[in-house]
Amino acid sequence: MPSFMRNLNVTARCANQFRADKLAGVGLTGCQHSYIIHICNNPGISQENLSKILYINKSNVARQLSILEENGFIYREQSPNDKRNMLVYPTDKANKVLPVVRQVLKEWSSYLSEGFTEEEISKFNEMMDKICQKAQDYIIERDKNENAL
Repeated sequence: MPSFMRNLNVTARCANQFRADKLAGVGLTGCQHSYIIHICNNPGISQENLSKILYINKSNVARQLSILEENGFIYREQSPNDKRNMLVYPTDKANKVLPVVRQVLKEWSSYLSEGFTEEEISKFNEMMDKICQKAQDYIIERDKNENAL
């Protein structure tokens, strides 16, 4: 399985560089696309929920949100229900760049799947969904065990 994981990691790093190249013109880095998508699709999402959805630790989420806020893509407000929680909202700038982000992701997928049949792509996606679910199951179980302590 080592080459499998290596291949996943290499593909993820290459994808990040592709996104960085394509999104530089709109002021985003290669890793900020997922923030833009989730914040635009869920205005008012909490930083904590964003961290859980993205599987990124809270301090890294806070750091990226600070950068996005400084660059005018998002703004944050304190939750009226829980003063410890920050809610994140997209600005017009984020909403305008969202179609560009989606197009870049579509281009990368098309690039990677070039030369594959529809059946091969479908089967590959089915297998990757299973792998992704298994990875998510680990995090869910880990979080249950941490909360039980």
